[in-house]
Amino acid sequence: MRILAPAVLLAVLTTGCSRPVDLKQALQIIGLTGGYHDAGIVEGRNKLIPTITFRLKKSTGDSLRPLALNVVFKRLPRAGVAAAPGSPAEEDWDEVFVQDVPFEGNQTAPLTITPKAGFTGDPPQSRADILKHSLFQDVRVHVFAKHSSSQWVEIGSYDIPRQVLAQ
Repeated sequence: MRILAPAVLLAVLTTGCSRPVDLKQALQIIGLTGGYHDAGIVEGRNKLIPTITFRLKKSTGDSLRPLALNVVFKRLPRAGVAAAPGSPAEEDWDEVFVQDVPFEGNQTAPLTITPKAGFTGDPPQSRADILKHSLFQDVRVHVFAKHSSSQWVEIGSYDIPRQVLAQ
């Protein structure tokens, strides 16, 4: 047992001392698409949920395991409506945490991120009509990444286009 303890201690120390990776430089979001997923009828109302799909590509041979993502969905002020003085330009709305992002070589499989929050409209309003409604707010997505014990780093943002995605 005494021989094993120093080996375990050395393994723990060397794992925690790996050189930090600049995720903003090492990761690239590729193949990004987005729109609104038709969630069907929820509590008697048509529901649309913002959705993005993308891959991560790494530009380094370094292992980025464990890699976590926090994908934050924020509502933007309605078109033609100025934000009140002192209020943020973006309003926090929902977020999705991905604990472990696996790579297949130097990129990931497609990652589809869909929050729980969405927009609803009373029937007979169609899903496309929800996107045209005067109270509809556009959504911006911010993608943050974290490797090991590093700090969260924003690696990209994307405005969700007003389109209903094909099923």
